Amino acid sequence: MTTSRAESVDEKIHAAIAGFPGDVGICAQNLDTGATYALRADQRFRTASTIKLAILAAAFAAVNEGKVKWTDLSTLRDADKVSGSGVLGTEFSDGDKLPLADLVHLMIVLSDNTATNLVLDRITADYVNDQMDKLGLKQTRSMRKVRGDGADLKAPSGYSKAGRDPENEKYGIGSTTPREMVALLEKIEKGEVVSPDASHEMIKILKRQQDHNGIARRTGDAPVANKAGALDHLRADVGIVYSKHGRIAMAIYCDSIPQVDWSSDNPGLLLIARIADELLSSLGR
Repeated sequence: MTTSRAESVDEKIHAAIAGFPGDVGICAQNLDTGATYALRADQRFRTASTIKLAILAAAFAAVNEGKVKWTDLSTLRDADKVSGSGVLGTEFSDGDKLPLADLVHLMIVLSDNTATNLVLDRITADYVNDQMDKLGLKQTRSMRKVRGDGADLKAPSGYSKAGRDPENEKYGIGSTTPREMVALLEKIEKGEVVSPDASHEMIKILKRQQDHNGIARRTGDAPVANKAGALDHLRADVGIVYSKHGRIAMAIYCDSIPQVDWSSDNPGLLLIARIADELLSSLGR
C-alpha cells in the first residue's frame, strides 16, 4: 500500500471511531495483495466468543493427534447447561448424547456456550493454549469455560494455567490481540492449521455461522467466514471477507462500551460494520 493510501485509510478509520466512547483495536490484511492496516493491533482484548476460533482449531488438532474422535459422545446434563447464546441450554434434554463433531458445529454456527464447555471438557483449555503456542500465538489464551450470565451464572471452572493467573481474571474466558486473530485466520485460510483438509473444513464451518451483525452487515453477496463475540460492554468480530478484490482478513474489537445494549444496533456492532466497510474499500483495491 502506498503512503498516501495508508494515510487515507487511517484517516477514514479515525473518522469512523471519532467520538466512540470505548477502546478499539483493529488488524486487517488482504491475503492476496498483502495490504494491511493496524490500529492498536497488539493490545490484548477480552475475546468473548471469538476465543471459539482458537478452540475450533484445537479441536481439529486433537482429532488429528488421536486425542479425541469426532464420534466421541458427550452426555448433556442439566448441570452442564449455561445461559447465553446457543440452544443446548434451553432446547435439549438432560441425558441427550452429542458427538464432538456436532458440539463443534454448534459452538461456531450458533456460538453455543454449553457446547463450547463440553468441547473444553474433551480437549481442555490448556490444550487450546498449547496449540496456539505451536502457531506462535502467545497472547491468544483460553482461560476457562463459559459461566453463563444473569441469574444462571455458574461458578467458574475448567481453568487453564493462564486462567488461574490473577492478572488474567479481567479477560474472562479468553484474551487475544487483533493481530494474532488475523494471523490465525490467515493460517487457516492458507491450509496451515492441522492440514489443508482440516483448515478447509474450519472455513466451511465459519461460513455457516449465523451472526451477521458486524463484519458481514454490509458485505452483500460476498461470502464471509467469521466468528463474533459479545459481552455487556464489548463487541468483537473476526473473519475473512471473500470480496471480488481479494480475501480480506480482519479482527475488530470494541471494548468499554458504556451502555448495555443487546440489540443488533449496538453501537459497537454498527462501528464494526463501518470499519469493515472502510477496510474492504481501502484494502480491496
